[in-house]
Amino acid sequence: MKIDDAIQSKFQSPWHRAIVNVRYTSNYFATKQNKFMAEYGLSIAQFNILRILRGAKKSISVNDVKSRMVEKSPNTTRLMDKLFDKGLISRVRCESDRRVVFVEITVAGLTLLSEIDKEFNSDRSNMISSSLSQEEAQQLSDLLDKMRG
Repeated sequence: MKIDDAIQSKFQSPWHRAIVNVRYTSNYFATKQNKFMAEYGLSIAQFNILRILRGAKKSISVNDVKSRMVEKSPNTTRLMDKLFDKGLISRVRCESDRRVVFVEITVAGLTLLSEIDKEFNSDRSNMISSSLSQEEAQQLSDLLDKMRG
């Protein structure tokens, strides 16, 4: 469905249409991802934290996690508390500076991400590959990178 029809609006220019379309589509995917992650008892932000910690392959500071977040969140510490309570991350205070906390993904966290990866990459839940070719997905990503400068 075209953005014009979806929101029943006319646009002043192709640039205006494009930016509204990016925001609308972002919201569309966020809604689908939230529903998908809810099946695993996670929010998108919690999934993002786990993804960051898996990629780090070691303990990193809470501030490092915050700086790597796709969507910045003022309640990152609270999100990490929930992940800790679920046994998906571990925390350790820095010995030289007690204000600094290091976090690391646990085996349970890695196992959960592995389950999510399998399901996400299946035909049932892959939201992009069903409508875009690999080349189109690369072109879209390149255009989004270009928009950010």
